[in-house]
Amino acid sequence: MNQERFARIQRLLAMRQPDLTVCLEQVNKPHNLAAMIRTCDAVGIHDVHAVWPEEMRMNNYASKGSHYWVRLNRHETITEAVDTLRGQGMQILATHLSPQAVDFREIDYTRPTAILFGAEKRGISQQALALADRHIIIPMVGMAQSLNVSVASALILYEAQRQRQLAGLYQSSHSRLPESEQQRLLFERGYPVLTRMCRQKQLPYPTIDAQGELQADESWWQQMQLSRSAWQAMENEHDEEESDD
Repeated sequence: MNQERFARIQRLLAMRQPDLTVCLEQVNKPHNLAAMIRTCDAVGIHDVHAVWPEEMRMNNYASKGSHYWVRLNRHETITEAVDTLRGQGMQILATHLSPQAVDFREIDYTRPTAILFGAEKRGISQQALALADRHIIIPMVGMAQSLNVSVASALILYEAQRQRQLAGLYQSSHSRLPESEQQRLLFERGYPVLTRMCRQKQLPYPTIDAQGELQADESWWQQMQLSRSAWQAMENEHDEEESDD
């Protein structure tokens, strides 16, 4: 991994917001899901939660690679998802037009926050609405009463980002992610060739040091059945391919 990429990944990790997330309840159009993942990455969300079938697949082209940086957590039920989020101290917001709903800009997003979004046609279920702490709306003055779910998520998340920037939550020099998660991303995104080989051989990831260099003993390299010089040649080839894209 060259130093420029290492520094870029470190900057990304330092601005991740582990206490801001979205929960998608049966959002079933892959292009909407991909667009939402892309927005989550853009505002520094690390974990996304979803309640939908295992066979659901994301449109990776539309996400523009953001699915590599945002971890998707699947849940069997909305109750399970909300229980997980409450266990992390999150306030639970549901996007829904109801008598008690408030303008989404009135919410304090500097608090640990999870925002529920529902399926394109049916919206959020009654069960999910009952589990939410507050309902929020995006004020509209036209004939339409709702926005596309990916558009709605972008508006709300950028308001959350604005508030968090003013509060200095993007100015930390150290990531708030667990060290193990930082190490995973540094290796997977910094050393993709070795990552594929580790998965194929079911080997543990080595540690990445403060300079972005691999810390692996000889036995690890032997299990990889790869010399350091051969690996370096593969990495150089990969870097050249990326620069050509």
